[in-house]
Amino acid sequence: MKRIIPTILAFACLAARCFAEPKIEIGEINGANFRIDVPENWNGALVMYCHGYNPSAGNFDPAKPSTILNSLPGYAVAQSGYSAGGWAIQEAVADTEALRRYFARKYGAPKETYVTGHSMGGFLTMTLLEQFPNSYDGGLALCGPLAPAAWFMARRVFDMAVVFAYYFPDALPAPDNVPSDYTASKEQSARIERLLDDKPDAAAAFRRYTNIKTNKEAAATIVFFTYILKDLRQRGGGNPFDNRNTIYDGTPDDNAVNDGVKRYESNARAAEYVRTWYTPSGKLTRPMLAIHTTYDPLVPPWVPDQYQTIAELGGGASMFVQQYVKRDGHCAFAQQEIAQGFAQLREWKAKGVRPK
Repeated sequence: MKRIIPTILAFACLAARCFAEPKIEIGEINGANFRIDVPENWNGALVMYCHGYNPSAGNFDPAKPSTILNSLPGYAVAQSGYSAGGWAIQEAVADTEALRRYFARKYGAPKETYVTGHSMGGFLTMTLLEQFPNSYDGGLALCGPLAPAAWFMARRVFDMAVVFAYYFPDALPAPDNVPSDYTASKEQSARIERLLDDKPDAAAAFRRYTNIKTNKEAAATIVFFTYILKDLRQRGGGNPFDNRNTIYDGTPDDNAVNDGVKRYESNARAAEYVRTWYTPSGKLTRPMLAIHTTYDPLVPPWVPDQYQTIAELGGGASMFVQQYVKRDGHCAFAQQEIAQGFAQLREWKAKGVRPK
């Protein structure tokens, strides 16, 4: 059952270019909060923005400007908070598509529609372009794990937790069975950072395996990843990941690590859930420009690098370009860099000029 509750403003007309001043609408569709911003100088194009991973479903405060607008002058922007938190790919796909259709009905069909998002939102950009190619003219994937979710979650998130448990036994819950009351708090990260500081040799070995530069980043990352493992276990009804055939490498003593790490068997139903949400096909028919930093402790560049191969196998390689920003951090982009990305994407769509 659909329920739409606009809470701010009634628009004077439905035509896309008739607004005399900026407009904001906050509402709800099917249990998902949404926000729509239409600028005074609307260029007629719509951007669907997908937010990143958040433990809770999103809410919007009309008194606070949407930060993504600073990178998109002239564009209308619609964003869903999704009807669920966590790795809400299933919900986000449905909620974002419902909001896109709602926008077109109420404000008129945009002359162009793009999709973008940070982190998990970058993953959603890829997913929506593959699943709804007729709904979008292109996508800008920002700092997203552009790879099969089951592979990324196993080889980055789960394996990192397994190796961490080898070097720091019992410091965090077992990766296959994180309790439901576990939280990824600042206090938790500070505790793990102190533990790393107190055991510099083990910390150095763990950082070498993860290619993370500092104890502070390593602590925050493993605490967050442990929360994701809890989330995926709850969503799938069990542990989705299997490392019985994994040979670990990249540590100071790979033989000792492979002898010492615990081995886990996956739950078939849980594994299928993660594969379903989502395994990319690489069947791009609309241009997708991806941007990533050269150092990202959460989603290292070798993760989105996988999409080139996926696109080649799926027939969409000509529609994919990935660029890099020389900066450290997850999603550490300047507003101008995002704006330049959109300018390149729009020119690619309009003139066939493939970005470098």
